[in-house]
Amino acid sequence: MKSPFLLGVILLLSACAPSPTVRQPPEIPVAPMPDSAPPPDTTAAGPGNAIPGQPLGSRADVQSFIREMSARHHFDASQLQAVFNRAQARPSIIAAMSRPGEAKPWYAYRDIFVNANRIQGGVRFWRANAAALAQAERVYGVPPEIVVAIIGVETQYGGNMGSFRVLEALSTLAFDYPRRAAYFRKELESYLLLTRQEGIDPLAPRGSYAGAMGLGQFMPSSFLSDAVDFDGDGHRDLWRNPRDAIGSVAHYFQRHGWRAGEPVAVPARVSGARYPALLSPRLSPPKDSVASLQAEGIAPEAPVSGTQAAMLLEYQGRDGPEYWLGFDNFYVITRYNHSQLYAMAVYQLSQAIREQYALYPGAVRPERIARAD
Repeated sequence: MKSPFLLGVILLLSACAPSPTVRQPPEIPVAPMPDSAPPPDTTAAGPGNAIPGQPLGSRADVQSFIREMSARHHFDASQLQAVFNRAQARPSIIAAMSRPGEAKPWYAYRDIFVNANRIQGGVRFWRANAAALAQAERVYGVPPEIVVAIIGVETQYGGNMGSFRVLEALSTLAFDYPRRAAYFRKELESYLLLTRQEGIDPLAPRGSYAGAMGLGQFMPSSFLSDAVDFDGDGHRDLWRNPRDAIGSVAHYFQRHGWRAGEPVAVPARVSGARYPALLSPRLSPPKDSVASLQAEGIAPEAPVSGTQAAMLLEYQGRDGPEYWLGFDNFYVITRYNHSQLYAMAVYQLSQAIREQYALYPGAVRPERIARAD
């Protein structure tokens, strides 16, 4: 919700360009911005130089970054300084990033994302945005259920888009997380560029502790390269504009190689002793043909062309291992999140949503939607 305590917005202006109209998009959740520094993060400081309560603008490394942004992209250094003076590092983010991930078996991981709430939520989201989803399929060739499932897995259809200031999350990781500092420094650079392009107060947007934003949780570099103004209103709003979010997710998939009309994955049976050597534990495009895999004792449980490139996948089910063949489109899903568990959860959620959506009277089945040439 928009805060009643907004005191104004700070727009990053190009020093060599005319000043654009200052805009605070009404769709972006905005927190109160007091005159004084934000309340300190009381979490103990982690690696790097993060000091709870210290304005980012007072740090030498941040000031060096400001000079680089001024020289490289013609930002007004004094205005960038003012922005960073009103933000601070958040050591709690370092703690979250440094915490080892909990490795879950597939059957437990699946239950988090493929459940009744997300399935029914996906059906409601599809029904509310059917026109935009159909348009995205015509333009980009990506089925509605895949786009819906991505948004469902990422943010529960907008129900949980993150509560951290994106500027503070990215700055904390850029300057106080040495292991991936270079990556997050580039993301911070991209974030400032996108807020300037969109006329957004850089202190306003909220996102994940890693700086991902909006319904589809785009990182800033992905926002710059893949976000689209799908409703034609002149702005790319991925926070509260489902049309823009839908178009942007579909565009991302198209740009990463989505093949319209081709399968994603099918269950498989295995036999013999040679199939373990053909398992694909690493993320790489499929190279073996279905026919060659069949010759090694791997049989798809659904019709698929023998010339289709495929990879053999193994998942830990409750009653033993499950085997699947993943195709090029499966690999494309892993470009969104580099995890085979993630990709399979998205795919299975998409299929469950599609089945339930088709039960509603008047629902347009995906295969009946005409695609653009």
